[in-house]
Amino acid sequence: MDHVYALPSALVSNAAAPVSSALNRFCADVRVRATRMALIELRDAAMAADVVQDSLLKLVSHYQDRPSEEWAPLFYSILRNRITDMHRKRKVEKIFDFFFSSDEDDDQPPSWESVADTAMGPEAEVANGQLAGRIADAVSALSPRQREAFLLREMEGLSIVDTSMAMKVSEGSVKTHHMRALTRLRELLESDHPAKV
Repeated sequence: MDHVYALPSALVSNAAAPVSSALNRFCADVRVRATRMALIELRDAAMAADVVQDSLLKLVSHYQDRPSEEWAPLFYSILRNRITDMHRKRKVEKIFDFFFSSDEDDDQPPSWESVADTAMGPEAEVANGQLAGRIADAVSALSPRQREAFLLREMEGLSIVDTSMAMKVSEGSVKTHHMRALTRLRELLESDHPAKV
């Protein structure tokens, strides 16, 4: 199944007001990074793309009249809710699969190569893919709140205030989750490759 990452023209033409060029730029800028974030959470490239697409569509449909500084917290709040919905849906599907499906397992591991930078030579590309996989595994090992705080602060560069709005927690909680995430990631990555003395 092909996944279109740009906003569909049908949605843009059906919007109550024309989508501003600033909002279009925001959507284009955030899409790839948000897809990587969703991939870490969901470990399924197609599902991650769908969730990001749905979140962008909701942002454009319902919040295009909001000030531009509110778009990032709103978008990541929407994305978090969609990822949570997908986790719930998967849980229900696993129950149904247990009772009603055959023994065949159609799940495939995530394509961490899609996270890696492919504009390099083959050896560097493999090493970069392996590193991306180790980092993604370490990020996946964080608690949900730590993972979310880390991704929003480090990958997206949101301020503590914006991260607090997106996560719907206090600024103090953001700082705590972020610091614990950094500490845990350092432990996980150092145990994976201990420093040579």
